[in-house]
Amino acid sequence: MTGMPIEDEDVSESGGTDGPGRTLLPDKDCLPGKEPGAFRTIGEVAEDLDLPQHVLRFWETRFTQVRPLKRGGNRRYYRPDDVDLLRGIRRLLYGQGYTIRGAQRVLRERGMRFVQAVGRGEQVAPAFVESDHEPEPETAAPPLGRADRASLTAVLDELRACRRQLARVKPADLRGDAPAG
Repeated sequence: MTGMPIEDEDVSESGGTDGPGRTLLPDKDCLPGKEPGAFRTIGEVAEDLDLPQHVLRFWETRFTQVRPLKRGGNRRYYRPDDVDLLRGIRRLLYGQGYTIRGAQRVLRERGMRFVQAVGRGEQVAPAFVESDHEPEPETAAPPLGRADRASLTAVLDELRACRRQLARVKPADLRGDAPAG
């Protein structure tokens, strides 16, 4: 077994060591597959979902439900439920053409368990047609004060006077064809 030496004072010096107080850990390539319930690193999840790691970190900022366990050095460890959720988000975004806002809406309306089931292939999200923007709630503008109304009336009167002056100008004058005089 090849491996990397680590310091371990409790290990005897006989067998499985690489000198006094050092034991060999198997290389990552030599480790058998992880148990289904084991935590996964961001690299393992990214590889499993065929996504760059930065996309997973970005999704953490857009989907509050994605909360990997963070350990020393801000290393992320994903639970199996986290991986199912990410797989579901990936299916919504890449497989079904949802936007981030649309996937957020599915999460909000259907819940995390539904999106996890989508990730496992047990559910299919409904076809979703998204508008470019959320409809703004109808709210009446606050009433204008006397000073604001007077100011706007003065500006409107000025604009009307400009329009009257422009109406009196001949089209030839606008093109610059009029004789100077």
